[in-house]
Amino acid sequence: MGDLLALLSACSFAGANVTITRGTGVKGQDNGAFLSILVTTVIAGAIWIDGGLRHGWAPLQMAGLLWFAAAGVLTIFVGRVFLYASVQHVGAIRASAIKRLTPLFSVLLGVLVLREPFDSSMAIGMLLIFSSFAVLVRQSLVAGAAAGQAAEPQAASSWAVRLVARGFFYGPISAFAYAAGYVARKQGLNAMPDPAFGAMLGSAVGAVVFVVAARFIASYRLAVRNAFTTFNPWLFAAGVLSSMGQILYFGALTYSTISRVALISSAEVFVTMLLSVAVFRSREQLSAAVMLAAGLGTAGTVFIIFHL
Repeated sequence: MGDLLALLSACSFAGANVTITRGTGVKGQDNGAFLSILVTTVIAGAIWIDGGLRHGWAPLQMAGLLWFAAAGVLTIFVGRVFLYASVQHVGAIRASAIKRLTPLFSVLLGVLVLREPFDSSMAIGMLLIFSSFAVLVRQSLVAGAAAGQAAEPQAASSWAVRLVARGFFYGPISAFAYAAGYVARKQGLNAMPDPAFGAMLGSAVGAVVFVVAARFIASYRLAVRNAFTTFNPWLFAAGVLSSMGQILYFGALTYSTISRVALISSAEVFVTMLLSVAVFRSREQLSAAVMLAAGLGTAGTVFIIFHL
């Protein structure tokens, strides 16, 4: 059951990656991140209420509440907001490939925080995942430098500026937040084995943090306002798919380990490629570098997980 839920979660997140791209045309536009948080809260809340009415309510545990709240800040607010920004800037396929950094960060957190063992197999896996990210960054920097010199030879910027400008600043932050959030989720499920409640509480906390941040950040205020005043079918679909991916991932963690779920979730990058190119006929370029990065990232995840 855990494997099936993890696979369905990967497909849901892949669909969200593509619909985010279809729903946002300009980098400064609202990308639907706040809308997706609200949708997750509503869907998870409905599932939790239905389960409670049918099978009874699970007792609340303070440890579980705190872990779920922490997971909400990390995955729902930091992770999802930066993931949406990454997809908006670099495209669905590249953002999905960058997300393969999540297993790398998961292993690092396990070694540094949980004192889990570390050996050569895990080192090889981490090297492959990091190499996949390096391939994408190098391709982007070379392309950005060429475009900048062609447009205005005197306006060549530093590699760091080009890196941020082309969106590769957001993906790694999202990946780390997701990795830390998955650890918090698992701890919360150990205390309270109720994935729907955990997803609902985490989303609600993430929404509150987003609204607080909106008092200081103009783009967040735009996102909050648009969530209630503007209907974008693609972004609404992205919110539903992100929500289902989140809830299904919670469910997968209930039946399986973080490591096994992370391995199966690596299918997300390939499903994203299929949906982008074959189904939606996306104009996003499926280059050899992108395919190499996707393969390296997945191979690295396989090394790490099969070791565990």
